[in-house]
Amino acid sequence: MITTSISWLRRVGWAARLTKPVGVAFAAAGLCMAATAQAPDPAPGRLVAVAGAGAVVAACASCHGARGEGSAAFPRLAGTGQAYLQAQLAAFASGLRKNPIMQPIAQGLSPAQREAAARYYSQLPPPAPAPAVEADPADRGAWLASRGRWSDQLPACNQCHGPNGIGVGSAFPPLAGLPAAYITEQLLGFKQGTRPPGPLDLMKTIADKLPEDDMVAIGKYYAGLTSAAPAATAARTATSSPKGKGAP
Repeated sequence: MITTSISWLRRVGWAARLTKPVGVAFAAAGLCMAATAQAPDPAPGRLVAVAGAGAVVAACASCHGARGEGSAAFPRLAGTGQAYLQAQLAAFASGLRKNPIMQPIAQGLSPAQREAAARYYSQLPPPAPAPAVEADPADRGAWLASRGRWSDQLPACNQCHGPNGIGVGSAFPPLAGLPAAYITEQLLGFKQGTRPPGPLDLMKTIADKLPEDDMVAIGKYYAGLTSAAPAATAARTATSSPKGKGAP
């Protein structure tokens, strides 16, 4: 009887030793599977940027560049504040900001997708700014940007948008390196009421005091305030990636 009990205990002990590693392995595998199933997409904003969303929403990169560096009349997005980008997408979606290209795109994105895209582009590096130069009174755009025109109670653009238009906070986006035509179009938009006037209606008030030739001069000035080399290098690297054209 005693011999039988000892033999049974030995068999149980060996079984426990054999099954313990197997049990641990199954438990570990289960944890890994659960972690994989619950892990969010690490870059949902990148998916919108590269692939778009559904049949209506084209990839952002197709107009704004592979790394958000902008192209032609389409502005740079890289390095622009998340809150500002998200607010603009919401304005396009609601119709407060008018644009025949951006309105259907923003309306085709869910609020979560708009937030993700804004976060993605805000984390991309902006191009290097151009060296600062002293404004020449003969250069109307540079003078308005850096000094304003106080005879018309018109403050300098840099007072809100930062030195050389680098951008300040969430309400005042960077202007340096934006296409000249785009800046002119936005100033006209503020004046004509086709986009929200900004905090305290500030941009509407300013745009109302600018004739169109002033807007053109300001646009040309800020368009020249950047070195596109870093963004161009990143774009070439991304375009040559085996992930496909336009993939950052």
